[in-house]
Amino acid sequence: MARPQMMAPICLVENHKDQLSVNQTAIDILNNISQPVVVVAIVGLYRTGKSYLMNRLAGQNQGFPLGSTVQSETKGIWMWCVPHPSKPNHTLVLLDTEGLGDVEKGDSKNDSWIFALAVLLSSTFVYNSMGTINHQALQQLHYVTELTELIRAKSSPSPDGIKNSTEFVSFFPDFIWTVRDFTLELQIDGKSITEDEYLENALKLIPGDNPRIQASNLSKECITCFFPKRKCFVFDQPTHDKALLRKLDTISEEQLDPMFLEQTRTFVSYIFTHAKSKMLREGIKVTGNRLGTLVTTYVDAINSGAVPCLDDAATTLAQRENSAAVQKAAEHYSEEMNLQLSLPTDTLQELLGVHTACEKEAIAVFMEHSFKDENQQFQKKLLELIDEKKRMFMLKYEEASYQYCQEKLNRLSKTFMRNISTFSVPGGHRLYMEMRKKIEHDYWQVPRKGEKASEVFQSFLQSQATIESSILQADTALTAGEKAIAEERAQREAAEKEQELLRQKQEEQQQLLEAQERSHKENLEQLRMKLMQEREQLIKDHKIMLERQQQHHKALIEEGFKKKSEEMSGEIQQLNSTVNDMEKNSGFFIDCILKEFSTVIGTPPTLLIPKALKII
Repeated sequence: MARPQMMAPICLVENHKDQLSVNQTAIDILNNISQPVVVVAIVGLYRTGKSYLMNRLAGQNQGFPLGSTVQSETKGIWMWCVPHPSKPNHTLVLLDTEGLGDVEKGDSKNDSWIFALAVLLSSTFVYNSMGTINHQALQQLHYVTELTELIRAKSSPSPDGIKNSTEFVSFFPDFIWTVRDFTLELQIDGKSITEDEYLENALKLIPGDNPRIQASNLSKECITCFFPKRKCFVFDQPTHDKALLRKLDTISEEQLDPMFLEQTRTFVSYIFTHAKSKMLREGIKVTGNRLGTLVTTYVDAINSGAVPCLDDAATTLAQRENSAAVQKAAEHYSEEMNLQLSLPTDTLQELLGVHTACEKEAIAVFMEHSFKDENQQFQKKLLELIDEKKRMFMLKYEEASYQYCQEKLNRLSKTFMRNISTFSVPGGHRLYMEMRKKIEHDYWQVPRKGEKASEVFQSFLQSQATIESSILQADTALTAGEKAIAEERAQREAAEKEQELLRQKQEEQQQLLEAQERSHKENLEQLRMKLMQEREQLIKDHKIMLERQQQHHKALIEEGFKKKSEEMSGEIQQLNSTVNDMEKNSGFFIDCILKEFSTVIGTPPTLLIPKALKII
C-alpha cells in the first residue's frame, strides 16, 4: 500500500497530566502501512541525548526535538516512520519516549507505563544512560523490575515474577544499552574488553544479603532473564564545547568529536543490519496497521486500569485481521471467477473446475493474512461466503444458459413455427418430423449452450406434442395402424428424453457432490499445512527459550549462585517437558483440530445444491 513519506515525527501516545491517549492521526499513518515493521524504541532519563540517536537513525540531523535546557522536550511517545534503508519492503518505525525521572512529573507510575509500552511495541529496545553502568545506573533502571506487574503474557498468567520469565522472553525485544559520555577505559584486570563484555560483566550478580545488593541484583536478573539478546554501545562526549552541545541539531559533523561520530555510525549500522522485524508469538509478523491496533489496545487497557496482556492484544488484533482476511479472500474469489468465467460455460463441470481453482486461491489468500483463528470460525465464515457466491454464479450460469439456448432455438425454429399450418396436408407428418429433426440436429451443433440445453429442448418438444398429434391425425396419407405406431413411437421417444434429462441432472448432482468433496479436502489440506507451520514455529520458539534459559542457568552455577540455579532448574525442567510434549503430541493435536473442523464443514453436499438442480 503506497504511503507518503513522513517528513517529521508525530506524537503517537500523548501524555497530558499523566493521562495517556492515542493520537488518531498517527494511527491513521500506521494503518496505511501494510509492510512489516522494524520498531526501534529508545528510553532513558531525560536530557541524556536519546533524540539525537533517533534522528541519526532517520538519516536526519533534525526531527525529534533535542532540547537545550533542563526541561524534558519529548512528552509521551513520538513516532517517525521511514523506509528501511537495508530491508526492502520494510518500514523502520522509530519511537522516541519522554525522559524518565522528570522532576516536573507528579506521578512516577507514568514513567513505568511509558517504559512498558516501549517494551511492548518495539522489536529493538534501546536504554540510554550517562556515564557508566554502575549501581546508580542500575537503580535508575528499576522500571525493568516492575514489568511483571505491568505486563501479562497470558490471560491466566502463572504466579509471579522472574520464575516465569520464559513467558516474557518469547515476545520481549532485543536489548541495547547505550552509554553516553563514557570516559572509562574498557578494561578488566588490565585486559581490554569489548563493549558487550563490559555490559555482561556489569550484569553479573553480586553475592550477599545486603538490601542494596539485592536491589541491584534484581535489576540485573530482570535484564538477563527478560532480554537474552543484549548489546552495548559506549559513546564519547559529542564535543567538549558546551555551547555546541546545546545545538547539536544545527551544527555540522566537522564540529563534533571524530570518535563520537564513528561510534554513532557504528550504532546506526548495527541497527540497520541487525534490528529484527516486530513479531508476535508463533512467528506472526507485525505490519504498520497491526502495530496501530496494538498501540490502541495497550493504551486502552492501561487507561481502564487493567494490565496489558499479550494474548488479549493478539486476540483483538486477530479478530480485526481475520475479518479483513475473510473479505479479502472472498473478493479474490469473486474477481477471479468473473475474470476466468465466460457464461454460459459449455458444461457444469467446466464451471465447477474454475470454482475449485478460484476457491483454492481464496483459501490461500485467507491463510496468508489470518492468524489465531480459534476454532476456525473465520475460515468457516469464508466457506459460507464462497458457497453463497458459488450459488450466485451457478444461478447466473443457469440463467445465461437458459436464455442463450432459448434464443438459439427460437432462431432455428422461427420459420418452422411460422409455417406450422402447412404440415396439415397428406404426407405432412413426415415433412413435419423431417423439419423438426433438422432443427434438433442444428440445435445440438450450437457450441457452449451450457447445462440448460437439454431442459430447453425438452420444453420445446413438450410444446410440440399436441401439435404433432394434431398433424398426425390429420394426415390422410397414413393408415390408422401407421398413426398408432407413430403415436407410440412419439410417446416412447418423449419418455426416453425425460429419462435422459433425469440422468443428466443426476450426473450434475454427482458433479456437485464431487466438487464439494474437493472443496472439503482442499480446506483441510491448507488448514493442516498452516497448523503444522504454526506448531513448528511454536516449538522452535520454545526451544530458543529453553536454550537461553540453560545458558543463564549455566552462568548462575559458574558464578556460585546455587540457590537461584536450583530454582531455575525446575523452570528449565518444566519448559523441557513442555517442548517434549509438544513434539510428541503435535500430530495428535493437529488431527483433533482437523477432525472437529471436518465435522463442522461436513454438511451433506446434497443440501448445498441449488433448488433449480434438485430432482423433485
